[in-house]
Amino acid sequence: MKSDTAILVCDDSILARKSLSSMLSDFGYKNVSEVSNGEDCVNFCRENKPGVVLLDIVMPVKDGVTATKEIMEMNPDTKIIIVSSVGTQTHIKEAIKAGAKDFIQKPVDEELLKQILENIDG
Repeated sequence: MKSDTAILVCDDSILARKSLSSMLSDFGYKNVSEVSNGEDCVNFCRENKPGVVLLDIVMPVKDGVTATKEIMEMNPDTKIIIVSSVGTQTHIKEAIKAGAKDFIQKPVDEELLKQILENIDG
């Protein structure tokens, strides 16, 4: 994936957002934005059409599965990666069914995230 690809980090935890943004920056991505809930995520995607969204599942206002469905309806080319500590198979299956490309468990393994981002276009 190109370093100028727009990436949106969506998590209700400021620590999780900062951690992911920092990793993305370390990987060389320059165009990283952050929002704190699913509603803001959907609105951001409507206006800015980021290439990749790192999305938590359990959030206030709108959860990650609902946000995934709405983003996929507007921007089917957006690559959504679910980043969540809620490892319930049901949530993950719902998100993948809704259009998410991949899933990564919190705490995020830096190498695994890098690998997913490198392979996401394939």
